Amino acid sequence: MPYKKLELSTPAPVLSWANHALGNEETKMAKNVASLPFVFKHVALMPDVHLGKGALVGSVVATKEAVIPAAVGVDIGCGMAAIKTPFLADKLEGKLKKIRLDIEAAIPVGFNENKDIEKSVSNWQGWLDFKELHRGVQDLNIKAMKQLGSLGGGKRLPLTVVIQ
Repeated sequence: MPYKKLELSTPAPVLSWANHALGNEETKMAKNVASLPFVFKHVALMPDVHLGKGALVGSVVATKEAVIPAAVGVDIGCGMAAIKTPFLADKLEGKLKKIRLDIEAAIPVGFNENKDIEKSVSNWQGWLDFKELHRGVQDLNIKAMKQLGSLGGGKRLPLTVVIQ
């Protein structure tokens, strides 16, 4: 499916693969994101793009000298980390799929959790603060311990690797 360049007066162009016409609020949100000073090259809108919080759900916002893991919604950045590595793209040619699969195999996602709790996790004094939380979650500290280092429940987020 070919993309369409939206006619917006923004510093970065918006390329859309949307399978529907954007409404006024969607267009306004796309324009706001494409006006951010750190957008790299363009903003891309996927076929099922729709309103979000901050940015359109289904938008891809590449950035230069900025990381915005929660551009869409409030908790969408959970499970995200930006880590600078010494690897350059030409050294990883043909290896990215295996690297991604290895990472996904090592990190529990969705409703999965770690089978064992690391000693350093269970020794963290912050777990004592659970008694100060709402009664409905006070007894969930063991579940939280098992989910630390996972991508949490209910989500199957795609892994994104940024290579220089």
